[in-house]
Amino acid sequence: MGRRADIVMITYKSAGYLHLSLPRLLETCGEDDRVWLWHNGDDEETLEALRSYRSDPRVERFHHSRENVRLRPPTSWLWSESTARFVSKVDDDCLVAPGWLDTFAAAHDANPDFGVIGSWRHPDEDFSLERAQWKIQTFRGDHQLMRNLWVQGSGYLMPRSYVDRLGLLGETESFTGYCLRVARAGGVNGFYFPFIREDHMDDPRSPHTLIRTDADLVARLPLSAQANGVRTVADWLAQLEQSAYVLQTASLNPNAYRGWRRRAKAVRNRVQRLVGRPATW
Repeated sequence: MGRRADIVMITYKSAGYLHLSLPRLLETCGEDDRVWLWHNGDDEETLEALRSYRSDPRVERFHHSRENVRLRPPTSWLWSESTARFVSKVDDDCLVAPGWLDTFAAAHDANPDFGVIGSWRHPDEDFSLERAQWKIQTFRGDHQLMRNLWVQGSGYLMPRSYVDRLGLLGETESFTGYCLRVARAGGVNGFYFPFIREDHMDDPRSPHTLIRTDADLVARLPLSAQANGVRTVADWLAQLEQSAYVLQTASLNPNAYRGWRRRAKAVRNRVQRLVGRPATW
């Protein structure tokens, strides 16, 4: 029997979370799943935290990039070299839920038209069943998704066959953009429902967070916060809340997102009017 899933974890200055996130990920792996580790930069604390795991039988490969190349090269490394049925990425600041791989793999097996299905990282206060009900659908095997054309880039499971069909991430393409390509190719994307939770520890509301003050945020600065000029905890929380809102309300028509980057500004403005504060993403 071949490999079920290969999951890449990309680490960067994450010693404060890695002692939680990596053991949890390894604990959720079945006998046919493997973790690939890619470390960006030369942070000694993170390298030391990784050292004992490099010989773990559940770790397939380790790569050290002296330069912080962020997310695209390590993702492409896994996608291009894996021979598993499914590929995934779990962020070094995220705690996956026990059983997530088994549940997602079973959903894919029952529904060959599934594309990218994902974990849900937002707390209860960011979700409204009334708002999201129209997106929740039941599929074969009684598996449910809150459908959306893209999911977050951590705690997802995607058939590697899509890489064979669509190729790797484009030079400037985000994971959101790739999910949209999967949807246009006929893949059904969304968040497994009832939600399979992922604890995003860089969310200030997480019990494990290291972000409690504005200074903490600036010191860590998650990539999505950095990309949007966020510098305060209040603005970071607003961005997270707005992201959850968009996931529950965004169109399921793939053609609505052609030129989606240009449309993002209009979506942000609409969210700003609805939540009553500036959009920071």
